[in-house]
Amino acid sequence: MEAKEKADIAVSALEDKKAEDVKVMDVSSLTEIADYFILATANNKNQLEALVDAVEERLGKNGIVPKNVEGRPQEGTLWILMDYNDIIIHIFTKEGRDFYDIERIWKK
Repeated sequence: MEAKEKADIAVSALEDKKAEDVKVMDVSSLTEIADYFILATANNKNQLEALVDAVEERLGKNGIVPKNVEGRPQEGTLWILMDYNDIIIHIFTKEGRDFYDIERIWKK
C-alpha cells in the first residue's frame, strides 16, 4: 500500500474520533525518514488514547502495523509518536502541540 493511502486511512480514523487540527505534511523532500507526517490534537487523556487505538485498529485491519509507538496516555505524555515507516503520526495534547511546534520545525 502506498504511503498516501496509509495516510488517508489514518486521517479518517483520527477524524472519526474527533481529533482537532489534523494536518498532513508531505516531508518526502525534506527527509528520508518518512513521506508524510500526520499531526492531530486530543482534548484530553481519554481522547488521546482513543485516537491511538483508532489509528492502530484501522491500519491494522489493512494489515499495517506500527514499527514503533512511543508514549502512552497513562504515562502522562504530551505527545504520542506512531511510526509506520513511510508515515509518522504525531498525536498531541494541546499543550504538547504548542510546546513541540512540529509544524514550524518541519516547515518547507
